[in-house]
Amino acid sequence: MTEAASSPKDVASPEAAATPTDAASLPAAGPDTVIEADAELNNFPDNDNDSAFGSDSVVASDTASLASSVLKYRVENGRTYHAYKAGSYFMPNDEHENSRLDLQHNLCVMTLGDKLYSSPVGKKMPLNRVLDGGTGTGIWAMDFADEHPETAVVGTDLSPIQPVFVPPNVEFFIDDLEADWTFVKPFDFIYFRMMAGSLKDWPRLFRQSFEHLRPGGYVEILDPVLPLLCDDGTLKEDSALLRWNNLMLEASNIFGATLGSAAHYKQQLADAGFVNVVEVTHKWPTNGWPKDPLYKTLGEWNFANMYEGVSGMSLFLFPNFLGWSIAEVELFIIDVRKEMKDRRIHAYWNMQVCSTILLQRGGKAY
Repeated sequence: MTEAASSPKDVASPEAAATPTDAASLPAAGPDTVIEADAELNNFPDNDNDSAFGSDSVVASDTASLASSVLKYRVENGRTYHAYKAGSYFMPNDEHENSRLDLQHNLCVMTLGDKLYSSPVGKKMPLNRVLDGGTGTGIWAMDFADEHPETAVVGTDLSPIQPVFVPPNVEFFIDDLEADWTFVKPFDFIYFRMMAGSLKDWPRLFRQSFEHLRPGGYVEILDPVLPLLCDDGTLKEDSALLRWNNLMLEASNIFGATLGSAAHYKQQLADAGFVNVVEVTHKWPTNGWPKDPLYKTLGEWNFANMYEGVSGMSLFLFPNFLGWSIAEVELFIIDVRKEMKDRRIHAYWNMQVCSTILLQRGGKAY
């Protein structure tokens, strides 16, 4: 999430096109990177006292000006879900979840070296219009708008959970990214984040992004790559955490919006017409088990993120697509959370950032 731009000559090298300029400040990244565990934690697997993150600090904003039908949220198992195109997204939209999303925003920013994005945008070509697709609470869009007061930022989502009082250069709309896009003016930057499990037709999303992006503009997407991984055998085959991960992937495949979508982004972006598609992998440990202080911090934040999110992630998918009862889900989650806390289990998720530029359209090169 860095502000930089590039000429066509610059983007001939993919690494130059999307890697942050101060990458030395980031944790070592890459699919072959092995994170060293902090051996001193083996005797204290459940000690998460230094991972205390509040879950009630963010309060959902008043959205009374929106249509009442959009605000009539569905209620299932004590959680609320979006009403517009109900059932097309499996996560809740209540205050508890919104707080987690804002925590997750900070985790993503830390992952990219305290930056909002990694694409080299904003130098050669002015950033007149930016789209934050699947904006959630709108926190990324508002932070981007604060950093770029000259830019009109548009955020879209299925849920009206964004604040009323926002920077003057931000607009939020309730819209479905899988429907036909009706934007009149093109964008200079289109951003997606943590959208795995949200969409059923990723190739169409990337085609529409291609058609609504100005030549010279960028698309960037950050998402987890499933399954959960481990390099030292401490994540056992009969692990509840690993089983939960695999069941989530199975249920999302049946749902039709797979959590395994990130593995295909690079090829799908190329198929849509983009060039110089850059793929950079970061790692999110399951808790503070790493020895490296940067990975340890990412793990502690990710623990808070996943510990808070496991219930919301499971309560819709498991009963509706795997046939589990609510009681079975709740009992299973107890075991999953125990293993999330266990610092003797050295597991992690790969986090993938794909960035790409639209160099030309209709024979005209940028």
